[in-house]
Amino acid sequence: MDMTALARTLLEPIPAHRTAGIEVLRAADGAAEVVLETPQELTNVIGSLHSSGLMALVDAAGLGAIIACGTRTGDLDGIVPLGTVAKLEFLAPARGRLVAACRLTDEARHALQPLLAGESEKARLSTQAEVTDAAGTPVCRGSFDWSVRRMRE
Repeated sequence: MDMTALARTLLEPIPAHRTAGIEVLRAADGAAEVVLETPQELTNVIGSLHSSGLMALVDAAGLGAIIACGTRTGDLDGIVPLGTVAKLEFLAPARGRLVAACRLTDEARHALQPLLAGESEKARLSTQAEVTDAAGTPVCRGSFDWSVRRMRE
């Protein structure tokens, strides 16, 4: 199911995502793509996107993929994902337009489904994202381990 509109509503207002200028391109069927134009204010000493910006991009792609695993908007009511471990692998300078893509593995989907269906209160899963530049060159790979809970009112 296409959850792009919901992913935009939930992810783009997050202060770190807003600061970096992250936009959701697509969130559907357990996969997401997010994009940013490298802001000068977030560059490092070589003019590449700072690691904090890359981490925000990998975070947004993973969260988008989690949202994209839903089958209807209500599946995500009260869902709170918290990162527990994050890793980055730097491959090339990250400049210009950058796209991060994440597709949930079958294992991650199986961990998340009972939570989204209201059959459990929490799930643990991992997401992996690849960041490419405008030429399609991989500039970074990143991963997040998540603890995802449903908070009841």
